[in-house]
This record gives sequence, structure tokens and C-alpha cells, in this order.
Amino acid sequence: MKRTLLTSESVTEGHPDKIADRVSDSVLDSILTDDPNAHVACETFLTTGLVLVGGEITTETYVDVPSVVRRVLRSIGYNKPGLGFNCEDCSVLSAIKEQSPDIAAAVDHSSDLRADPYDIIGAGDQGIMFGYARSDTDVLMPLPIMLAHRLTQRLSEVRKNGTVSFLRPDGKSQVTIEYEGDRPVRAHTVLIAAQHDPDVDNEQIEAEILKHVVYPVLGNWVDEDTLFLVNSSGRFVIGGPASDAGVTGRKIIVDTYGGFGSHGGGAFSGKDPTKVDRSGSYMARYVAKHLVAAGLASKVEVQVAYAIGCSAPLAVNVNSQGTGTLPDERLQEAVLKTFDFRPGAIIDRFQLKRPMYEPLSAYGHFGRTDIDTPWEALDLLEQLKQAAA
Repeated sequence: MKRTLLTSESVTEGHPDKIADRVSDSVLDSILTDDPNAHVACETFLTTGLVLVGGEITTETYVDVPSVVRRVLRSIGYNKPGLGFNCEDCSVLSAIKEQSPDIAAAVDHSSDLRADPYDIIGAGDQGIMFGYARSDTDVLMPLPIMLAHRLTQRLSEVRKNGTVSFLRPDGKSQVTIEYEGDRPVRAHTVLIAAQHDPDVDNEQIEAEILKHVVYPVLGNWVDEDTLFLVNSSGRFVIGGPASDAGVTGRKIIVDTYGGFGSHGGGAFSGKDPTKVDRSGSYMARYVAKHLVAAGLASKVEVQVAYAIGCSAPLAVNVNSQGTGTLPDERLQEAVLKTFDFRPGAIIDRFQLKRPMYEPLSAYGHFGRTDIDTPWEALDLLEQLKQAAA
């Protein structure tokens, strides 16, 4: 069968863009703790010595933004001099204003007013969202992105518990998997970029990263021909915001499927669930995972489109990429019989008006088993099978 190489990357929570995502989601969580009906669109920008938090927020509560920022930085590991960025002495600026009343009116009073309460909650914006699933892994995610995430999680874990004492918060991974047809067969290339203390040589870095990070995660996917690249640029002492600016929403492929399937372009972090960039994408993943788990396809992409102020989606499409047991039109019909794509229904199904988003800001929003991700549940399998029968 044809052999192909497919690659995905991940970054640690100490990467500048991921710090920005975590700050934005932490502000969101802090607001939802006291005001679950708040409208939040929070953006964060970081550079050397500066964190700027801005956006549009309408809420009845108050959040001490600088305290949230410093707590996040401290928990990630930017908590001591010498890293080029320190939670204690960086400047924190807040530039937040209320959400446009025009947008608020569109969300709270749908243009389609009927008896059903879900019909009076409109989408917070227009856009297209995608969900994806495939049978590579037990969580029905592509193998390259799952391994890449596990590598960066492991990097942070061994740094925090002291197993690898020279590590600093910033880091990246990239995994190339060789596929035979649609079946993953081996790890072709594994790349790790790990920020480190200045007094450690490359030989020690590579040896300890392979021993404590790569081999425990990759397991049997590694063979004698697998290529390992550890800090291939050489020295990686200066990292984090001291090296590169960070911005909320700049790692959208890392957040989703690692380049498998399509992406509508909207980021997740810092947005309350009326923003369908977030809630619609969670729903699309939920549906795609059900289709694969039900045995109706071995890989599938679900697309949903919304208009601001309208509760019903404009379109829902199913693409089984030639693997469906039924024509895609039949799968689409079964999906529409089984799942409710209205934003209000999605919010209620997944209980999205609660503080739950900070842990999602790094290591992906899908395929997670270590945190609360209700869109990963398979609670409508029987209903979907009956609809498809």
C-alpha cells in the first residue's frame, strides 16, 4: 500500500503563544466563576517584560486582571530571575471595554423567535467550524498530534517534578508518523526543542530528553530507523516572551487536529461559549467522534456554519473521506436527526457556562482524558445508530 508521512506539532504551556492562551482562558474562568452569563472576548499579548490584556467583556463581576496574570505566569514556571521574564516584575496592562450592545442583542435575542428557549439564543458571530475524528487512537484522534501533545506534556512534567533539572518552561515537539494507507505503522522522525539552563551541554540534553521524555511516550512506535532531533538549532537558553512575542489564538492547529482535516480559522481561548468559534467546534468534534465510534466511518470531518444572531446553523456537512459505510448524505441526515447544533443547546449539553477553560489552553482541546471535556463523551451512540439504520 502507499506509504505517506504525516506530521503534527505541539508546544508547552511555557511557549509565548500558549501563555497568552492561558491568561485569556484564566480571565474567562475568573469571570464565569461569579457571572456565568458574562460575554467575554479576551485577548492577550506578551513580549519582554510586558503582558497586555485587552478585548471586550460585559459582566456583573470584577476580576483583578494583574493578579490573574501573575498567578498564571507563576504556575507555568516564570517565577524567578534569570529566565528573561518574571511574574513578579513584568508590567501588566489592561485595555478592556464592554462588548458592543449590537452583538449582545444578537446573542440574547435571536432573529428566529419561537417557543423553544434555544431558538432565542443566537450565535455570537458568523463563521464555519470543523470537527474531526479518525480511528488511529483509542480517543479517535490522529496519532501524530496525540504523540506530540504527550511529548510536550511530558517535558513540562519532568521539568516541574525535577526529573530533568536543567529544563526551562518553553518547548516544542514535532512528530512525523509513517502511514501505510490509513494505518500508522511507525514513528519516522521525532523532534524536541527544549529550553534549558546555560550550563548544560548538548550531549547531556539529548541523552536525558530521550531517556525521560521521548522513549516513555513513544514506546513501540520507535524503531531502529527513527530519526531523533533534539535541539537541532543547538543552544536554546533564551525562550518564552523574552525570545518571541506571544498572542492569543496563534496556535489553532495545535489546539485542534494537528493539520488533519480543515480549520475554520477561529481561535478558542478567551471566548465565552456563545462564541461559536468555540462551542460550535466542540459540537462538531462531538459529532465526528460519534460517527467513527459508531462504525459509520473510519475518519470523518464535520462542518457547521453559523450566522450571527441566528440560532439554527446555516449548514451542516459530513465528509467521510471515502470511508463511510453509508453515503455522506445519509450520514448527514442521521446527524441532523440526532444532534442539536443550536448554540443554546450546545451550551446546556456540555455545561459550558462554568469555569473549565484554563486547563484546555495547552495540549489540545480534543482527545483529552486528563481533564473535563464533555464533548468527548459518546452518550448518543445508540440514537445515532438508530437514525442511520
